[in-house]
Amino acid sequence: MAEKEHIAVLLDEKRVFKPSKEFVEKTNVKKWMDKHGIKTYDELLKKAEDYEWFWGEVSKEVVNWIEPPRKILEWNPPYANWFVGAKYNIVHDALDRHAKGDKKDKIAYIFEGEPGDTRKITYGELYKEVNKLANALKKLGIKKGDRVSIYLPMIPELPIAMLACAKIGAIHSVVFSGFSALALRERINDCEAKAVITCDSFYRRGKKVPLKKQTDEALEDAPSVEHVIVYRRTGDEIPWDEKRDLWWHEIIKDMSDECETETMDANDPLFFLYTSGTTGKPKGVIHCHGGYAVGTAVTLKWVFDIKDDDIYWCAADIGWITGHSYIVYAPLILGATSIIYEGAPNYPNPDRWWEIIEKYKVTILYTSPTSIRLFMRYGEEWVKKHDLNSIRLLGSVGEPINPEAWIWYYTHIGGKKCQIMDTWWQTETGQFCITPLPITPLKPGSATKPFPGVSADVYDNEGKSIKNAGGNLVLTHPWPAMLKGLYKADERYRQTYWSRFKNTYLAGDVARKDDDGYFWIQGRADDVLNVSGHRIGNSEVESALVSHEKVAEAAVIGKPHELKGESIVAFVVLKKDVEPSDELKKELREHVAKQMGKIARPDEIWFVADVPKTRSGKIMRRLIRAKVLGQGTGDTSTLANPDAIKELEKAK
Repeated sequence: MAEKEHIAVLLDEKRVFKPSKEFVEKTNVKKWMDKHGIKTYDELLKKAEDYEWFWGEVSKEVVNWIEPPRKILEWNPPYANWFVGAKYNIVHDALDRHAKGDKKDKIAYIFEGEPGDTRKITYGELYKEVNKLANALKKLGIKKGDRVSIYLPMIPELPIAMLACAKIGAIHSVVFSGFSALALRERINDCEAKAVITCDSFYRRGKKVPLKKQTDEALEDAPSVEHVIVYRRTGDEIPWDEKRDLWWHEIIKDMSDECETETMDANDPLFFLYTSGTTGKPKGVIHCHGGYAVGTAVTLKWVFDIKDDDIYWCAADIGWITGHSYIVYAPLILGATSIIYEGAPNYPNPDRWWEIIEKYKVTILYTSPTSIRLFMRYGEEWVKKHDLNSIRLLGSVGEPINPEAWIWYYTHIGGKKCQIMDTWWQTETGQFCITPLPITPLKPGSATKPFPGVSADVYDNEGKSIKNAGGNLVLTHPWPAMLKGLYKADERYRQTYWSRFKNTYLAGDVARKDDDGYFWIQGRADDVLNVSGHRIGNSEVESALVSHEKVAEAAVIGKPHELKGESIVAFVVLKKDVEPSDELKKELREHVAKQMGKIARPDEIWFVADVPKTRSGKIMRRLIRAKVLGQGTGDTSTLANPDAIKELEKAK
């Protein structure tokens, strides 16, 4: 990569936040370090460079093999087998041992429905419900290796369905409940699902979403599906096919609440999860029982410092990898108590989340920068109505968090006392890869350093490690929860992730590494602006805009320009009660110039009520660009806020 091809680093964040000595001493990671004679964070990272030793050692704390591995890792690039020879099933650790041990009466999930209905489910109760459904699936002919598509909202039956599949060795493929019938059909057909588990409808922003109706539409051309199991959530009347459709409550009615857990190989598939990417057919990412269990459980135990009395809330959707790893499997393996919330963060009022935190005394909150900026927009008065003193640790996921949102989160939600775990990882990685530990000094906006036992770097286009310039984010050796491959797409797997640099995983993200070895994620590689020969990360310009006191959120795209290559176009969401004006546009342009230099000053600024985002919080710049350039936006059903596309037309 020639010097001019480096992605410019224009934002310079100098603040550092250190955890208190008292806090550090009580953390899970510090206790592990003391046990192994490791004195400092840097010494831990150095020791974990022997990554096979490290993962073998920490696995002892979180998993109980049915038969132990004969080898920690078998690495035949680009394929890795972790914990080779081990016999295992993730449900053994996530459920069976708790239900038969001292956590039988401990609450696994606290459920809050959008209308206000609540449930508390103990590990013992969860065990019985999972077993009854698992037995019903077996009676329907579902067996080890069969695929089951799960199309459910954020209700406890979603993890129950996942665990029931895993228990009998079936492979689950969860499809996000916000996806369209067409997206569901595509995923069902790719994995050749034998059954679909769905519900009648569910609640979202005071309305009912007709999920069964959408399922029927998907199944008009899905020949592999033999059964549809329907959970009754709302009680609405729904279309029914007597030959195919079955009520959940009816098929489990006479089932035993005991079911033998299928013994699997540690490298047998646990689930497929489809990731869309920006173009083309969705990719079916494969994750396996053993390495995935170790990678997710250890990272959650250390990064979020899960203790027995914590009330943990990962406010993501289980339809995405964040929910698979850090609402279902890792918290259950650790025997934690988790919150599941069905509805929108700001329904019926902007303080719904703070109400839930106060009500259940939540101690750990893990959410996206998009959600944080949404709450910034409403202002602090909604937060001040509630006592959030129970919170002891915060987290961020989904996209880079800009420093202003980081500081707002730290100040108003964490009360200036909570460390923020800003985690970088992907559907493909399965687990946190670049993340602070609670003992790590923090820099707002940086995901800090790789988790112990994970090796990351930033390469230029020739594969040379670079510092203080944007380049290709890579992982340089295997990690336990890594993808096993792509379903029925071996060549695509090799080409997408492993063809650019030898035996090195290409993340597809742009990042820089500073002099302290801290990583700063700058966004997707296909979201880089090219202005007059300078390559600038979209997220840095967005971050500069959001650092202005009147701005809540921003989305930045590049528009073709005959002289500069691309001109910078910004769509800006203002904070509550701020009036848009030409004077403010000028003020914002100069603010960016002051923050980043004149090269990054937006050519156009448009004020909008909202910007299109996925439910996992990522700004859909591709759709904004398509709209601006007069191109078709295609299927927008994956958006959390499809009306935001129309809002672009009203830009002022």
